[in-house]
Amino acid sequence: MNRGESPVTQSRSAPLTISVLPFKTAADDAVSIRFAGGITADLADDLSRLSEIWVINDPGGSGDLHHEKRARYLVSGSVFHEQGRLLVHVRLTESATARQLWSEHFDHPLGELFDMQSEISRRVVDQLSLRVSQAERRHLARRYTRNLAAYGYFLDAQAHLLTRKAEDNRQARALYRLAIEQGPAFAQAYADLALSHAADYRNQWSEDGGASLSRAREMADTALHIDPEIPQTYWVLGYVDAQRRQHQQALESLRKAVALDNSFADTYALMGGIHTYLGTPKRSLSLLCRAMRLRPEAGYLYFLLLGRAYYFLGDIEQARINLHEALSRNPASLDAHLYMAASAVTSEEDGSGEWEAEEVRMIRPGFSFQRWLQTYPMTSADQIEQLRAALAAVGLR
Repeated sequence: MNRGESPVTQSRSAPLTISVLPFKTAADDAVSIRFAGGITADLADDLSRLSEIWVINDPGGSGDLHHEKRARYLVSGSVFHEQGRLLVHVRLTESATARQLWSEHFDHPLGELFDMQSEISRRVVDQLSLRVSQAERRHLARRYTRNLAAYGYFLDAQAHLLTRKAEDNRQARALYRLAIEQGPAFAQAYADLALSHAADYRNQWSEDGGASLSRAREMADTALHIDPEIPQTYWVLGYVDAQRRQHQQALESLRKAVALDNSFADTYALMGGIHTYLGTPKRSLSLLCRAMRLRPEAGYLYFLLLGRAYYFLGDIEQARINLHEALSRNPASLDAHLYMAASAVTSEEDGSGEWEAEEVRMIRPGFSFQRWLQTYPMTSADQIEQLRAALAAVGLR
């Protein structure tokens, strides 16, 4: 069923802005819950690869149409599973007026999920009246895997990877391997498998961190060889190379990611973070601000990166504002507490630095600056010494 007004008309002077809100499901519908997140993410990815669209992530993942509007159009929907079929209802809404411009129901067997995803993407693009190149149309027609079992394992693995906990990271890795067994050409599964190895190195969860980092690079290379047109793979390469302190190589990969997807907020954020590692935090600010425009309610990490950049720029007030925002979203962030402690020392605020130092010791008993630094990608000797001296002043040596 198709219902709505004539397709969207727009000025061509600037990219169209759109948010894809999380597709809703019934609370007790395990199958639709499993796949709804993938449908949402893949639709956003499809749209972000089109040159005339700037995809702004849903604020906070709330799916609330009445949240502060930053994108001109909103795509929302619902997913329901019944007797081996997926029923998906998709709506296109003008955010300023809440006027529904188009809606359509899609009803396919579960085994045709990928065909349905491509159909949904094409129908949304048709309603937006976009000029779409042949290359972009080919992208809309393809999926990163056609194996439903592999896709299911991949979605389950992503849920574990995002918790940033050692045991969940191990579970994620096992699930990515199952996804690859089911779909040996599943490039995104290889890329995320690389991230699980990089997490072992960065968080010092493995006995041989160097081996974990080398394995991460190997998996990322495999993903690239399978499919060199996936922006997320270049992001993973950039992240892994940043951990290897190969920052120029990392930036080159991230520029390729942006060329493929100019709405990829995490790419701008990582580029900003790398510039701070290199000792050029001023260059970080515009990149991080652009990332935040694309993800208006970003997670704690964007605020941490901004706070860190402001700390090294000597703007302690803005450093503390952003670090506070990071900690309000993730009170267990070790790095945010470290930079809050250093900022307190720099501002000579009585007692605050010592309190932050205690928080660090609660999160990481027996904290050692030297051990922490072993897997920290900072390469600016001046900044390392600045941070070392500030933390030593509150007993974090």
